[in-house]
Amino acid sequence: MGQLRISAISFLNTVPLMWDFENEESATALKEHFDFRYTIPSKCAQELLAGSADIGIIPVAAYTTIPGLVVIPDVAIASKNQVRSILLVSKVPVEKIRNVAVDHSSRTSTALLKVFLKKFVGIDPGFTEQSPDLDEMLRWHDAGMLIGDPALQAKITGYHVYDLAEQWHRWTMLPFVFAFWAIRNAALQAIPASVDVSAVFQQSRDHGLQHIPEIAESWSVKLNLNPVTIEEYLTTNIDYSLDQANLDGLKLFYRYAAECNVLPPAPEINFLGNGSLSEKATH
Repeated sequence: MGQLRISAISFLNTVPLMWDFENEESATALKEHFDFRYTIPSKCAQELLAGSADIGIIPVAAYTTIPGLVVIPDVAIASKNQVRSILLVSKVPVEKIRNVAVDHSSRTSTALLKVFLKKFVGIDPGFTEQSPDLDEMLRWHDAGMLIGDPALQAKITGYHVYDLAEQWHRWTMLPFVFAFWAIRNAALQAIPASVDVSAVFQQSRDHGLQHIPEIAESWSVKLNLNPVTIEEYLTTNIDYSLDQANLDGLKLFYRYAAECNVLPPAPEINFLGNGSLSEKATH
């Protein structure tokens, strides 16, 4: 059997999920069955759709448009309240925003922003995709949306700043799920019975969470951020589970996104596992 091709996100918040693929003695063993590369969230989804990747950590919005996927259970990039890495930064109060520049790298964050502005704030501004440079975004727009590492690094003093996960929680009292691991149905038959794919990704996450201080020290140099700030972000702001509360938040997001014509109606969330466990994403 050939290797399963993994498409992963090149952001700080993915590092704990990839621990076993890059560290520890397990990395060598995993190479027998898995090959991975990093990209941006939207391209993870594109690679799964095109069949150039078998497994990807995809923005949850992509699940509504890519057929034939199953989700690896109990692993996600989510937030129970404030996330700090999905920010709407505005020159004016949110209700006065007329146009927004959005980071082109994640469809889910843009969908969340549109739901927030349309359903909760009651406005429907224009949107333009741009590279994540806040100064350039705000040059011709009232507001800019930053995600991932650029949001953590941005100089936002003096602006109106809205943490989108925090706003979601404020209005719904539920967590928000940004991404999860999905695998193409067509790739399942190539997996040997001896390889428990769900366990591989769950254990990699668990091992990564045991090494947060080490990750924080390493990435503080890359991002020019205090290690304490990074450690707090990875342990307090990001939740790596897909528990019932997170699933409830995900299903509500799918419902609101469809009601606002932001995303098509979501299919069932089919989990990889015995009996093909599933949860309805539209209820």
